[in-house]
Amino acid sequence: MAEERRFEILKALAHPTRVEILEILRRGEECVCRIVPAVAGSQPNTSKHLAILKNAGILSTRQEGTMTFYWVVDTRVYEILDLADQMVKRMERERAA
Repeated sequence: MAEERRFEILKALAHPTRVEILEILRRGEECVCRIVPAVAGSQPNTSKHLAILKNAGILSTRQEGTMTFYWVVDTRVYEILDLADQMVKRMERERAA
């Protein structure tokens, strides 16, 4: 079961739009009404990506009237993204050398 959850988390991170959403949420909780235009996607497509992140346990939501707010449940997800960035930078340095 734990291995399946790990795979689900990594799979959820494996899409540019979802990483972009996480970068938006790095600053804190945000309304879906601001996330959609920030990722320049359609509302249904962005909602699909948000649902994938939520189902993986990465995001949570709350309702305030008609507005839905998202936030990152465990900010250690940013350590994963930051490590990936470091790996990319290392590979680029090696290629340049």
